[in-house]
Amino acid sequence: MNTTPSAQAAMVHPLAVVDPGAEVGEGTRIWHFCHVYPGARVGARCVLGQNVMVAAGVVIGDACKIQNNVSLYEGVVLEDHVFCGPSMVFTNVRTPRCLFPRNTSADYVETRVKRGASIGANATVVCGVTLHEGAFVAAGAVVTRDVPAYAMVAGVPARIIGHMCERGERLVFGPDGVALTSYGQRYRQHPDGTVAKEDA
Repeated sequence: MNTTPSAQAAMVHPLAVVDPGAEVGEGTRIWHFCHVYPGARVGARCVLGQNVMVAAGVVIGDACKIQNNVSLYEGVVLEDHVFCGPSMVFTNVRTPRCLFPRNTSADYVETRVKRGASIGANATVVCGVTLHEGAFVAAGAVVTRDVPAYAMVAGVPARIIGHMCERGERLVFGPDGVALTSYGQRYRQHPDGTVAKEDA
């Protein structure tokens, strides 16, 4: 096992590898068979489940949860409080070819997952999209376009099937375009279909 000084405050399982040059935040837990490459940045209080790969150049924010068998390739950026379900997939090249490899930083397309978004088990996120705040991707979905804030998407390709609050409650909008959660938070659906959380 290799660790950097920044990884000393983290829990790194003896069967995981954190390469020199990787940054790992305080309180993060990295479990069996994980590999964090040089140049990767993992925030504080994250959990990387078994067999997670974090490539060079990947940025993971604070308090993210990456479940088993997830690979984060160069170009993937996760903001804070992102959930990646078991065996979900990120791509980072739009037109891969084995005979004509596209394996330089210039070839990789950024995929950004914003604060509080969740991606279900076995979903696929095609590179170049943005999942906005609080977005929710159903298990097995294939995301080929941006997902708006608080939207729920499902299917192949993924389509919006509803909206969800930051705590995971389904939003039901009244005629005035307002949805009220069980804990008193208001969300408003605008005429263009976008949803925003309103100040308490």
